[in-house]
Amino acid sequence: MSKQFITAKALRALGFPESPVIPVVMEAVNKHCKHWPPDELQSTLQTLLAQPADFYEDAIWAKAAMKLQPPPAKDDSTQIALNADAVPLTVFGAEGIEAGALQQIQTAARLPVAVAAALMPDAHHGYGLPIGGVLATHQAVIPYGVGVDIGCRMCLSLYDIEPAALKQREAYFTRELLEATLFGAGASFEKPASHAVMDDPAFDALPLLRQLKDKAWRQLGSSGSGNHFAEFGEVTIVADNEVPGVPAGHYLGLLTHSGSRALGANIASHYTQVARQMRQLPPEAANLAWLQLHESAGAEYWLAMNLAGEYAAACHAVIHQKVAKQFGRQPVAVVENHHNFAWIEQWNGQEVVVHRKGATPAGAGVLGIIPGSMTAPGFIVKGRGDVAAIQSAAHGAGRQMSRSRALQSISREALKAELAKAGVKLLGGGLDEAPFAYKDIQAVMQAQASLVDIVGKFQPVIVRMCGNEPKKHRPRHRDARPILDGE
Repeated sequence: MSKQFITAKALRALGFPESPVIPVVMEAVNKHCKHWPPDELQSTLQTLLAQPADFYEDAIWAKAAMKLQPPPAKDDSTQIALNADAVPLTVFGAEGIEAGALQQIQTAARLPVAVAAALMPDAHHGYGLPIGGVLATHQAVIPYGVGVDIGCRMCLSLYDIEPAALKQREAYFTRELLEATLFGAGASFEKPASHAVMDDPAFDALPLLRQLKDKAWRQLGSSGSGNHFAEFGEVTIVADNEVPGVPAGHYLGLLTHSGSRALGANIASHYTQVARQMRQLPPEAANLAWLQLHESAGAEYWLAMNLAGEYAAACHAVIHQKVAKQFGRQPVAVVENHHNFAWIEQWNGQEVVVHRKGATPAGAGVLGIIPGSMTAPGFIVKGRGDVAAIQSAAHGAGRQMSRSRALQSISREALKAELAKAGVKLLGGGLDEAPFAYKDIQAVMQAQASLVDIVGKFQPVIVRMCGNEPKKHRPRHRDARPILDGE
């Protein structure tokens, strides 16, 4: 990919559709990005394709992002009106949330199928529901209320290993991260891993899922792009058995964040188009079109969504099993949770479908993980089951800069200085994921103190993300050894 221009052929190779999308992207690149480093341009284009909603208010990419929307329904004579009044809506940390995200959740709260809504303090503008949006509905599921990366997930393995080993044997742990997974929008393995999820009969239940099965297998255990990561860090557990069976103390942790890859993205795109064709809504709510659970399309989506969730969990399991094998020991505990998913739950005495798009389940006593940034701490939390929050919490710090703004305003020197200050080694990771692009995780946690209790903290030490990947590490040499007791 040239620094001076980009061709339609190169965009087609990345997966961009033909007119009107490719010409708009070419215009944006050639007008604004002539001097961008090629790797940063490619990473941005891949993220634009996978997550167009992140760019709706972006000065460079907004026009292209809007062109990537699913087509509207053709007949506007049957448009469904929004309710005049919104259902109960609670916003947490409103002072730190952009106007676009507030407008989106207010629109969602006026859907005829809505029962209740909430907005988490890490929220920002999304696609359909805002990121950080929670919506309870009656017998209906909204594909873009779940999101593109269905079952995006956090997974933390705790090891009874002194965290000081991360600095003492930095090369060892660096190699483990490089060998444990792949990053990139199209990343796939030549020799895929084995996991029982690939034998799930749901893959053969629908033509769409049958078509996606082979690619899903080749991507099993990969990690995608954007804000996805795999990292080692120091875990502090604040009290005995807050994480079941784990005494208070310090542990070495492996934390991963990724989702359902191409499988989830294709399911989301397909069923959003189906929903939009079945139910045409006003333009501001078009991507909130729903499917009734009793309809065949709704039942199909529910089956596909749950398969994508199981697949996302399997991707994490493959990564963590690889690391456990190399360590020569099993973790003392694993804490994990979905976001970007829908659940059937009891809320305020009634059965509802709860959509958590970029939100963490936080039912009473439920453990979850809320990460910060590549330098800021993340937290192990226990939910309080807050009714106004629809038993939910934030899923991270949340962006305060668009990707293009981050690329334009953050220098590599500033990022290097911040990493050095925090004592973090970064593998890959573009400027669009720099800590400065994110909200203050401490402020986010303070804004949701009524929703979760903090039971542990994760401090990143070695972080791997998509981006400027280092040269391939040499093959494992003979004196590489598992972590020993006392290290």
